[in-house]
Amino acid sequence: MDLDLRKVRYFVAVAELLHFGRAAEQLHIAQPVLSRQTRALEKDLDAELFVRDSHGVTLTPAGRQLLDDAGHLLASADAARRRVRRAAHGPGRFVVGFRAGVVVTRALREFGAAHPDLDVHARRVEWDDQEELILDGTVDIAFVRRPVRERGLRLLPLYSEARVAMLPADHRLAGKQELCLADLVDEPRLSYAHPGPDDLPIRTIEEKFECVASGAGITLVPESVALHYSRPDITYVPVSDAEPDEVLLAWEARRRSPLIAGFVSAAQLRAQASG
Repeated sequence: MDLDLRKVRYFVAVAELLHFGRAAEQLHIAQPVLSRQTRALEKDLDAELFVRDSHGVTLTPAGRQLLDDAGHLLASADAARRRVRRAAHGPGRFVVGFRAGVVVTRALREFGAAHPDLDVHARRVEWDDQEELILDGTVDIAFVRRPVRERGLRLLPLYSEARVAMLPADHRLAGKQELCLADLVDEPRLSYAHPGPDDLPIRTIEEKFECVASGAGITLVPESVALHYSRPDITYVPVSDAEPDEVLLAWEARRRSPLIAGFVSAAQLRAQASG
């Protein structure tokens, strides 16, 4: 049995909205068509995906499992389409993602020199989209930082680096040569990875600058960020007992491209030379 991705997309719309009418409007199809396609998918899978009753629509255990798997399944299909289109319209293109502070220039140059017919590009990724951009094919491989949602990815640790406190320049601790975590225990922290319901998400290093400089809170950042990003109203102080930041290479787990293997080798050699 081949899984029909169109039916899976229809299923996801209903599963996320738990309403056939609204899902049909979102998909721009008639509701009876959506209902028939969903029934057909249930028949294909030999499993009931929804409970439909007078109280509305809810997911069955099988439906919850399919919803959990569908995101990666659809992202992989979209990524394959994107890579095929890219290959069909040559020259070949290879996109490398990187997080703030990670310098990829030498690895890209060495890889590009070994593949002169390849169009090699770099694209910055953020903590909240680093996995998605790999899985949907926007980037072929990326230098990522933990935490990483590992599902669907293959990860290769490259190196770790110390973390430093990012503080306003006029902060009471700004003149210290070194801090420990106990020195920061009473300081408000920027909760960008897990914002509260009323918090605006903080995505980029530039947004962190603004929040820290304004006194909204402090944060810990990798040492490389301190080396490459500076502002007169921001200062950095080493934190001796902070957990190191880990940089990893990440790519879609099922890809077997020799280009991926080639870039991994170039990045490993560059990391060893820098270490």
